[in-house]
Formats: sequence, C-alpha cells, structure tokens
Amino acid sequence: MPFDFLREGKADLSGSFVRILGSEAYLVNAKIFPYQPGQIEGYDQHRTRKLLMHKKEIISLKSKTEGSNLSLIPVSMYLKNGFVKLEVALGRGKKKYDKKESIKKKDIQRNLDQELAS
Repeated sequence: MPFDFLREGKADLSGSFVRILGSEAYLVNAKIFPYQPGQIEGYDQHRTRKLLMHKKEIISLKSKTEGSNLSLIPVSMYLKNGFVKLEVALGRGKKKYDKKESIKKKDIQRNLDQELAS
C-alpha cells in the first residue's frame, strides 16, 4: 500500500508551509517517513512536494498571500477515496513582542516544573 505512512501516522507537518511559485503550489518542510517494507535507497523525507490544486484556487490563495503577511499552513493530512488530501489554512505570523512573551511564559513554566520536580 503506497499510503500506509498516513494510516500509521508517519507524516509530520510541524514547521511546514505551502509556497506558491508561478501557477503551482508546493508543500515545503513536511516530513513524510518511508513505507518500511519497500525501503527505497536515497529517499528524502524532507523533499518539496507538488500539490494538485485547481488553477482558480491557486490564483485566489496567491492573491491573498502576496499583498499581506499571511502564510499558507497545512493543518491536516488525510485519505479520501484513495487520494491524500491536505487541509490548508491562512495564518498570520507572530510579531516580535508576541514571540518574546511566549518565550517568557515557557521559561517561567519550565522553572516551575523544575522546582516542583526537585
């Protein structure tokens, strides 16, 4: 089965995004593990994968992401009628002050966890 990696949950979308180049959409930084019984020599799990989308859909997404600082982020990957489907969402990145605030919260939580553990 070519899509057993998906049934076994061996696809990691964390840190991945969709990039539109010209009139084509690509999935970048997604980690898809190889199917174990059919080990392929030189398999690259991080390679960029081309997405099949309607031309109107690509143009619409491109117009939404070009002018603003919105990004296309894959939310989920699933099987439907023998096809692998990728659910994509539009999202806005964090501002610098938001990043600093979330880092501070993580540090405080880590320190509390360490104090409780000891």
